[in-house]
Amino acid sequence: MSSISALIDVFKKFWPHIVTAVTFGIMIWTAGHVLLRKRDTKAATGWIGLILFSPPLGVCLYWLFGINRIQRRARIRLAGKEIASLPELHGVISPAQVEERLGEKHFTGLVMLCRLTEKVTRQPLMDGNQIVPLVNGDEAFPAMLAAIREARSSISLVTYIFDNDAWGKKFRQELCGAVQRGVAVRVLIDDVGARYSFPSIVGGLRRDGVQVARFMRTLLPWRFQYNNLRNHRKILVVDGRLGFTGGMNITAGNVLANKSARTVQDVHFLIQGPVVAELQNAFAEDWAFTTEEKLAGSDYFPRLDYCGNRIARGISDGPDEDFDRLRLITLGALAAARSSIRIATPYFLPDNELVAGLRIAALRGVAVEILVPSISNLRMIKWASTAGLTEIVASGCRVFFTEPPFDHSKIVVVDNGWVLLGSANWDPRSFNLNFEFNIECYDTRLAATMNELLDSKLTGAQQVTRESLENRFYLKRLRDNFFRLFSPYF
Repeated sequence: MSSISALIDVFKKFWPHIVTAVTFGIMIWTAGHVLLRKRDTKAATGWIGLILFSPPLGVCLYWLFGINRIQRRARIRLAGKEIASLPELHGVISPAQVEERLGEKHFTGLVMLCRLTEKVTRQPLMDGNQIVPLVNGDEAFPAMLAAIREARSSISLVTYIFDNDAWGKKFRQELCGAVQRGVAVRVLIDDVGARYSFPSIVGGLRRDGVQVARFMRTLLPWRFQYNNLRNHRKILVVDGRLGFTGGMNITAGNVLANKSARTVQDVHFLIQGPVVAELQNAFAEDWAFTTEEKLAGSDYFPRLDYCGNRIARGISDGPDEDFDRLRLITLGALAAARSSIRIATPYFLPDNELVAGLRIAALRGVAVEILVPSISNLRMIKWASTAGLTEIVASGCRVFFTEPPFDHSKIVVVDNGWVLLGSANWDPRSFNLNFEFNIECYDTRLAATMNELLDSKLTGAQQVTRESLENRFYLKRLRDNFFRLFSPYF
């Protein structure tokens, strides 16, 4: 006891020095972590400055919000689990075959892009797929519910938002019915997205016997919409053969016929063919990371035969071993474009390199069109986005503000032959912080269909001019540029 009392006395006498030494050690350790992990020199400089000049605040903020990488596959292996792997693939197609399919007009750009994507993703490009756009929840939700209703062996569903509203309850009912039929149902909902409605639908799904899990549980309040490392993917795979993916959450606002106050336009896609295995694989990795259960066998990964003639490849991207895939591919697409680039995105906050890619493409003579909603559901992002449009418009890019309701669609079409569809927005969160899933497709007919959809969105749209941006009220420009400073953190 005397030794413990002596230690207490020493601590009482020297505690300011001990606390200072410990604080200094933590500060130096955190600054070292920044130097080793942050590739962006501006971000690293900012974090180190905050840590050095406000140690307690800077250290706490960095460990809460500055760590934007996780080692999912390493964690799965440490847990004694195997990583989900694709079965024997059928329909693999080479870049040379893509060249033959697209023709000479697209050779110089899109075929080179095909080679780039193959090296970045290390995944094969596959022929024999069918990709059908489903516009708004009015088309997508009935098709998804029908697929769940007809499931015989397995259902895999990952989504960011699964609202406990009228349409969410319809999905819950069909998932419960599938469980009662003996179907293996797995549902993964992002933990932040699960809290968009109260009470969360998770409890009801569990009471129905559905195996449901939350991705990356967080103690932060559900209203904190910008928490990092979120699962933003939207994937439904039924019996390992029929897939759905795109940008659509499960929420009643996606059904325009409801005419609700929170109506949202969006587009989802029905997928069949060999590329469905990549949708399933993306889900299986997320599920294994969250629950440590490996999904394998023919119920989840059956042999997939040709269902069409679309050439497609899945692109998984996230703040883990897949980091920076989508950004590199997007930069490659901008560089590969020879005639046109068309982009529809709900949030447009590209980083400096993407802005440079768009500007250079426009200056080369490529027709660049960017469609963003005139009214956003996240006003701060809209303000920051507007502040960055001047240099883009000045370079010859055409930007359009589309009419309400809010458009959540995410589509890129390059040279009328390459389509990128999926869950990713044009903002720092999608490119750096969220787990996303997209599909690239080399097909002139799908590109034509997407162009028709984009043309319909241009009806009534307002083109943004340099004069209109520069003539905004001074306080609005000040506000927009102020929030532009925070764009890396949105």
